[in-house]
Amino acid sequence: MKQFQHLVGFLGIIAVLACLVFAGCAGPQPKPGEVFPCAADSKIEKTIAPEAELADFSCVLKKWEGSDTLHFNVAVKNISDQPQRYRVNIFLDNGKAVGGLIPRKTNKGLVEPGQTESFEYPVSGMNLGPKSIVLMVKTMSQ
Repeated sequence: MKQFQHLVGFLGIIAVLACLVFAGCAGPQPKPGEVFPCAADSKIEKTIAPEAELADFSCVLKKWEGSDTLHFNVAVKNISDQPQRYRVNIFLDNGKAVGGLIPRKTNKGLVEPGQTESFEYPVSGMNLGPKSIVLMVKTMSQ
């Protein structure tokens, strides 16, 4: 019976060490201020309005509310012949979501044809990129 307990304890220690080794080999953690791809292209599901072109979709770690936080950089180019306002939604594999409007406020006008506007969306409580993303860019009705 004692041999069985020792064997189980020994196997448990090996399992914990194996988990630590594999977790450390998962890849380098991005450095704050360094722009990196948010996820593999095959893990990003994009739905982009025909009036928009995604000019940038990248991630960066920046200080936000006292800690290094994941930020999504989103830039949208208006490829229509009318001024537009866009709604951006980003859904993550862990259930979190962020988004908003581009431009945020319309007192300076909408995104003119051929122009590009961008915004940075912080994700509270995240300091790594997600495994998969659903990105939606829609136009707002005028």
